[in-house]
Amino acid sequence: MRPTGDWPVSTETETAPAKAWKHVFWLSLLGTAGCLCLSLGLNYLLLLSDALTPFGRSVVTATLLPIVIGLPLFALLGWREVELRRYRQELTRSGTYDRLTGCLNGAVFTSMVDRRAARPAGPRSGAFLVIHPEHLASINLRFGLGWGDEALRLIASAIRSSLRKDDLIGRIGNSMFGVFLPGATKQDAKEIGERVREAVGQIYFAPKGDKDVLAIRVGGVVFEHELAFEDMFRSAEELLLESQDEADLALSHISN
Repeated sequence: MRPTGDWPVSTETETAPAKAWKHVFWLSLLGTAGCLCLSLGLNYLLLLSDALTPFGRSVVTATLLPIVIGLPLFALLGWREVELRRYRQELTRSGTYDRLTGCLNGAVFTSMVDRRAARPAGPRSGAFLVIHPEHLASINLRFGLGWGDEALRLIASAIRSSLRKDDLIGRIGNSMFGVFLPGATKQDAKEIGERVREAVGQIYFAPKGDKDVLAIRVGGVVFEHELAFEDMFRSAEELLLESQDEADLALSHISN
């Protein structure tokens, strides 16, 4: 039964792998033919020369052919290897970091926190902070989504500049950040949280010439033995939601 309709139906569909192998075949065939013609042409010209002995002709042929053929070929292969390495790095980075803020994306951040909790050695105590930027909805409405994204980038940069070397920061929500502080005491967590808030408060943010103030709310938990990400996040988020004073840093201790 023949298909009906106005659209033509192709009986032959060439798949992408087939096209790729066809390209490789023709490239190999034409490249080999070109090298063969070059070799034959060079040997023919050398045979017409009476200034060179047979040994001299063989030396010229053995020297020129690898240079003429091999040098461009290996240069091309080296360039492709550099490009392939760069593409792999970009792919790894795009799969690890959030494109907007440069922080770890939620999946990678969660996995790294859980792996630290499961490892047999290393510091078992620490702290986990949840950071909520304030007034983002208002910024998006007043100035546009682009300025809301810029506010998130600036806040993420301020958070990173306030952390220690081994601390982790991840974007765990559309407008939420998580910070994992391995080995931190309650005093360390409080100082880092206050330092983050101060850094965000000092950001110069003036969309369309109107200076605005960026602010965040910080809540967290301090633990003696590392917990799973979900347990720490839930406790920190509940504490932050229960806190009525936006000017205070909500921090509690978990005995486990």
